[in-house]
Amino acid sequence: MAGLRLGPLLRHVDWETGGSATVWVEADRPCTAEVRCTGGAGGSARTFQIAGHHYALVPVTGLTPGTTTPYEVLLDGRQVWPLPDSGFPPSTITTPAVAGPGRPGRGPGLRITFGSCRQAAPPAGRRGPHGPDALDTLAARLAADPEAERPDLLLLLGDQVYADALSRETRQWLAARRDLREAPGAQVADYEEYTRLYYESWLDPEIRWLLSTVPSLHMFDDHDVIDDWNTSAAWLAEMRATPWWRERVLSGLMSYWVYQHLGNLSAAELAADELYAAVREDPDGTDALRAFASAADADPATVRWSYRRDFGRTRLLMVDTRAARVLAEDGRAMLDPAEQQWLRDNALAGHGGYDHLLIGSSLPWLMPPLIHDAETWNAALCRGERGPRWARIGEDLRRRSDLEHWAAFPASFAALTDLIEEVGTGPRAPATVCVLSGDVHHAYVAEPRIPSTARVFQLTCSPVHNSIHTVVKWGFRLGWSRTGRWLGRGFSLHGRTGRPPLNWRRTGGPWFGNQLMTLALSGRTARLRLDQARKKRGRAGLVTVLDRELTAAQ
Repeated sequence: MAGLRLGPLLRHVDWETGGSATVWVEADRPCTAEVRCTGGAGGSARTFQIAGHHYALVPVTGLTPGTTTPYEVLLDGRQVWPLPDSGFPPSTITTPAVAGPGRPGRGPGLRITFGSCRQAAPPAGRRGPHGPDALDTLAARLAADPEAERPDLLLLLGDQVYADALSRETRQWLAARRDLREAPGAQVADYEEYTRLYYESWLDPEIRWLLSTVPSLHMFDDHDVIDDWNTSAAWLAEMRATPWWRERVLSGLMSYWVYQHLGNLSAAELAADELYAAVREDPDGTDALRAFASAADADPATVRWSYRRDFGRTRLLMVDTRAARVLAEDGRAMLDPAEQQWLRDNALAGHGGYDHLLIGSSLPWLMPPLIHDAETWNAALCRGERGPRWARIGEDLRRRSDLEHWAAFPASFAALTDLIEEVGTGPRAPATVCVLSGDVHHAYVAEPRIPSTARVFQLTCSPVHNSIHTVVKWGFRLGWSRTGRWLGRGFSLHGRTGRPPLNWRRTGGPWFGNQLMTLALSGRTARLRLDQARKKRGRAGLVTVLDRELTAAQ
């Protein structure tokens, strides 16, 4: 009998019709996976095989718009979810109310909860180094009160797994599998070891239930593959010269496609995806997926990981800021030309037809000014503005200090700034343009000083479950200060970079801790809440530290 190894994960919920969704599962052998909903909706799919593992993305149809429907999962006709005696409420699919006869509106709005950087929580009964997990505490809150307000969407903005920073349990598992004295040592090396990371993270009971009942969209960042992934051309050349890197990067891209990327796609996108068709038609899709990953690694411009989702009158553009880079120092860009054009086309398509534009970028657009100036200065050094010696110093600093955000790609920073100003200006402008980011292990709100009609925000929230050194905290605080701005001007003078194309100010934070932001959008209003996971009397819970209307005059 087939058993359920991982999942279910509720992924795509259709906001156009309100009648369909997809559910991802991993089984322990080939089988037919079925999702059966109360009221007769449902669907089934045959598993496909990758590297000895068996997966299905089940299309669920026949759902009623504007309802919450419990569901169960069956493998070859045998119920495998909900788990017996799970203690959690039933997993459900909530569909939006959509316009139509007798349904004049689109429901109460859209609530998106987002964050990044989650290391797996330790096993029950063992304290970890990072404090309570914000997603765990969110799951506990929702499970305790099924009628409580819950997100319509979880937006996971990178570092869903850490391939280069493993738990004690996973290191022990690896040590039983291979000699950790050989490279890459206590880091994942191949596809099988990547599956271990997902099991460790997503079999957490609270997380497993949460992901089964709240839709999620994902984007990778560096730790999904390795720290500083694609930070520079010199870095990439060094990695490609190692004997273990090729298997690592191919396995990282393959596992991301299976565990995260597939569920980001709509039914229409899945139907048009040639790779998805190939792996489903072949008894073993490993070679097809490996060839795809190899092509993506050799020429990133041949693959698009970015994607667009529309939620009524809210548009979300999730942007790949890792694999789509141009690394040559004389043409360095966060996005290759095709990716930059994709972003522009999708931001401007139907301009005036949406009330809110959300740009999901794992890396923040607006950073503390001192850090922005340091990254722009570093980029100038690395491209040789101060000569070969400073270029070598700059490359070393870039890697040691993670100087690789939008500011480290000055032309891309300017292009994104120009696009946001263009979209946000004029009578057809949305009410808000928000860049949603993570990566930097703290949270803040920043606003640019640009003559836009829309309110424009950088909303940064990280980590979900990780930590930060005290000295780095002080560095971020300094980065926002007047002293930091003065020091930044010194970097600009030395690097001959000039001033940034805009000014911005911090209007919230910085906040440090395990945390999640929730953006509530209704009509042309937007409200932001920040919740932190804290322990009180031995129990973890979420504490609201910010609750602010973004569209109100400040």
